[in-house]
Formats: sequence, C-alpha cells, structure tokens
Amino acid sequence: MGVEGESGGTYRRPRLSLGIEVAKGEWRYTLVTSKCGVIFDMDGVLVDSYQAHFASWQMMCRENSLQINREQFEATFGRTSREVIRFLWGEDLADADVARWDARKEALFRKLCKQNFPVMEGAVELIDELYAAGFLLALGSSAPPENVEQALDGLQRRACFRGVITGADVKRGKPDPQVFLLAAERLNLPPSRCIVIEDAPAGIAAAQAAGTACVGLASTGRTRTELAKADWVVDHLSELDVASLQQLLPASHLS
Repeated sequence: MGVEGESGGTYRRPRLSLGIEVAKGEWRYTLVTSKCGVIFDMDGVLVDSYQAHFASWQMMCRENSLQINREQFEATFGRTSREVIRFLWGEDLADADVARWDARKEALFRKLCKQNFPVMEGAVELIDELYAAGFLLALGSSAPPENVEQALDGLQRRACFRGVITGADVKRGKPDPQVFLLAAERLNLPPSRCIVIEDAPAGIAAAQAAGTACVGLASTGRTRTELAKADWVVDHLSELDVASLQQLLPASHLS
C-alpha cells in the first residue's frame, strides 16, 4: 500500500520481517514485527495551532461581549469547544447559544489556519517514518470534523491514518479516555499496544485511563513539568523515532 507525499512521490509500507534492519534516507530501524499503534493528538502535536486557537477564541469573545485570558485558554486544552464554553461561561447556557458560539469560534479558527496552515515541525517526517516501519496510525482529537479534515489536507498524509476520531465521535472530552479507546478500536488493537502522543495534561490523563503508553510533547504553551505524568516528555517531535517509541511498549508486543 502506498501513500502520496507532498512532492508527488509514494511512500510504501514494507513487509514486516523479524529482525530486518531497514535504511530509508537517514533512518535506520528494525521493523515492528507485530501490530502496534501510534495515536496522535492533533492540536499542539500535528498542528502548531496554539496562536490560531487563542486568537479565534478572543475574536469570538469580542463579538459576544465575553472575555478569555491566556490562563483560562491554556487550562482548557484537550476539551471540546462546547465543554470550554460551558466551563468558562456557565453550565446553564442555552444549547442554542453554545452551538452558535462553538460554530463561530471554530469557523474563525479554520479561516486563520487557511491563510498559512501551521504544520508542526517534524510531524510529516515522523508520520512517514512510523508508517514505513509498520506502525498503525490513528488521529484522536476532540476537535470538530471540519478542523480535522483541514488538518489532514494540510499534512497531506491522509492515507497513512487507519483511524480518525473527531469531536463528533465522542460524548466526553479529555481527560475521559473515550477518544483514545475509540482510536485503538479503529486500529483493531488493544490499548496496551498503542502509544499516544499528546501535548496537554488532560490528554495524558486520558491516555493513561485508556491504558496506553503516552509521550508528552512540550509544544507552545506547555512546560515539561505540566506533562511530567507522561511516560516520556520531549520538546520536539524530532526527538521521536521508531526505536525510541518501541521502548515504551512491552517487549512481548514487539515479537
């Protein structure tokens, strides 16, 4: 199976063989020999969306005589926009108001991203490496389907993902594990064979509750201390590769 790359080339998943070392460019790694998965969060992991999200929240608030500061914004990472709206402005809000503010905020976000789509540095390279090595890949996000579609278009790696979970698929946002349990189900894998890459404490808690291994990415707006409960914390996606991620899984899952 192949996947079209940004320059029109095709990346093909090699056959899995025990102990075979593969070189691709500067990569050199041992192919995974049984099915294992990596579940990516989207915002703050595959998409460097911090500034666009904060700006779109501020714009929506100004239109509706509301207020949000950076501290409030960062405290809600990982939650659905609907949950954020009720958390910040009242559980007793009318459903129609929540839906209207939610739709407007996300439309503003997509408009900002469309101007210059902010792919996270190292994201495409990591996706390509993991896909080539035989990992099954999923995207697990509480974002609206429209945002996820825009991200998949921007990354130009749609065919690499066997499973895609969006906010429309879940009833409960992170730290509830529902999004990652569904992602593992889409990969037809038990959570113990999956690694989640997350940038928010709520997402790390969700991964742990789901029973997956978890990498914390200290991207914009995050510190290593905030993500300390992850199995491993990194500052950049370039620190991750097949060999290092394999070490997070029990040896019994790799043979």
